[in-house]
Amino acid sequence: MLTVSNLTKSYAEQVIFDNVTFTVSSQERVGLVGRNGSGKTTLFRLLLGEEQCDSGAITTPKYYTLGHLSQHVDFSRETVLEEACRDLKQEDDGRDTSYKVKAILLGLGFLETDFGRNPLELSGGFQIRLNLARVLAGQPNLLLLDEPTNYLDIVSVRWLTRFLREWKNELILITHDRAFMDSVTTHTMGIHRRKIRKVSGSTGKLYEQIVLEEEIHEKTRVHEERKRKELEEFINRFRAQATRARAVQSRIRSLQKKEKLQKLDKPRNLDFEFPHAPFHGKWVLEAHEISFSFSEESPLISELSMAVGRKDRIGIIGKNGKGKTTLLNLLAGELKPMHGFVTFHENLKSAYFGQTNIDRLDPDNTVQEEVLSVNGELSPNTIRNICGAMLFEGSAALKKVGVLSGGEKSRVLLAKLLVTPVNLLLLDEPTNHLDMESIDSLIDAMDAFSGAVLIATHSEMVLHAVATRLVVFDGDRPWLFEGTYQDFLDRVGWKDEETAPNETSRIPEIQRKKSERRDLRRIRAEIIGNRSRALTPLQSRVRELESQIIALEEQVKEDNATLLRASQQGSGRSIAALSISIHESRKKIEALFEELEQASLELHLKSKEFETMFKELEQKT
Repeated sequence: MLTVSNLTKSYAEQVIFDNVTFTVSSQERVGLVGRNGSGKTTLFRLLLGEEQCDSGAITTPKYYTLGHLSQHVDFSRETVLEEACRDLKQEDDGRDTSYKVKAILLGLGFLETDFGRNPLELSGGFQIRLNLARVLAGQPNLLLLDEPTNYLDIVSVRWLTRFLREWKNELILITHDRAFMDSVTTHTMGIHRRKIRKVSGSTGKLYEQIVLEEEIHEKTRVHEERKRKELEEFINRFRAQATRARAVQSRIRSLQKKEKLQKLDKPRNLDFEFPHAPFHGKWVLEAHEISFSFSEESPLISELSMAVGRKDRIGIIGKNGKGKTTLLNLLAGELKPMHGFVTFHENLKSAYFGQTNIDRLDPDNTVQEEVLSVNGELSPNTIRNICGAMLFEGSAALKKVGVLSGGEKSRVLLAKLLVTPVNLLLLDEPTNHLDMESIDSLIDAMDAFSGAVLIATHSEMVLHAVATRLVVFDGDRPWLFEGTYQDFLDRVGWKDEETAPNETSRIPEIQRKKSERRDLRRIRAEIIGNRSRALTPLQSRVRELESQIIALEEQVKEDNATLLRASQQGSGRSIAALSISIHESRKKIEALFEELEQASLELHLKSKEFETMFKELEQKT
């Protein structure tokens, strides 16, 4: 168990955590979310003792071990298998455990022939995978994983999902992949406004709670501001009247006691659309039996034919190193096929977001200058608008590329795609380094784009949201699949999952038979019906209470105006009647606000119950 109490951390004038308290209890698997720069990695460094907090305490039981995925290479063993076993507890280094370590390595994409290799011979990505295998095999009491999927392909991510679902100790996970996080974790913890909130359940539940709390805060703030203004008006109106001195002083004391709620700044999300160039043909490009390889012994692409329609959404999927990026380079015209050819429509206008394009950014350029390098005729106002859409507002657009984070550089690349209208987007792992909110915005932009999209990604969430056709790198050669990613999983599936050992997971794969799918659809329909019957009355009550509050507030506003006129006219009877009416209305408003808060809370809790049902159902699919 981990306990964090009253934690505070600042860098100069920037406050990261302000008096934060939370616990991670036995066997909890916690997803840690927050915008880029909010302090997720800083929290990990504090937990690992790599940095010190300004105040507060981090406590764990005696002999409690922490393990984390390091992005740095520090190998001390001569073979991959020996390195993966390096952190094993002494009592767990027997033959059975060695077998489990081999299963972990295979699940993360290593081959049996890799076990005897020197770790320093591995590529950078597989060295990080080896670090991950070592920390998983070590079975620490608390496992800290920061973006573990960044160097994994889609098959390895699916294996890691199954492995972490069975993790029996504690886990804190940072990942930009919302679907991966929700499928693994039992709790979600969010860094928001320098505080930490934790809920039982998915990221959606946490964000709903934050939205609900901030809606209540804003309604309360507006209500309190209105009451404050009324008190100030009363004080100013009757301050000079000796007969009202006691009432005025009472209201002054009441005003002094009231804490003034601040209006919350709303964090900005990416808000952009890819500009579309008109296209009236059927196919934007066609590949005719193209083949390509960097060595004759291991061809990457062999006799692939495909046509890309003007509104296609094609996902390119497969393990790393199989040729996904090479295919995009061929279709972008950056490489030429060794055999076959690619036909580009004469009206084709394409934009390419490539993994290596970040390295092509000039570190000495500002963000504005990088955008301007695509089209030197852009007006200053247009450049500012494009930079602003990527959250580089004002002076942020004058930052040098060399000082930007990985996520900021990815946003610069996206900004460069917004300069010129196109009818084909070629996207190679565009979600790497983006936070969850930015990925959601990217998915929305792809959905709204009127042209064609080809995207290589290991994010199953993105594939489910976008792809309607697939190019599959699974087997000896890439091939086309006509259907969605879910269709592919249902009808074909990954070959490695049919043969890879999964003894480390005790959850059997659910057979996707037609009868089972019908049962799941029936159960889902029943849950939807029950949810509607339970939530609709509560939603109606919330709307009704809000309408009543608005109507009463309008009435109070009118009565105040009438009271002012009656006071000027000296109509004592009208003043008395209006004062009573205003007082009664305010009492009703107070009561309605209390009822609204209770109804909103009940609606939120009921919604959480049904989300839990849906999550449990999804885990069976």
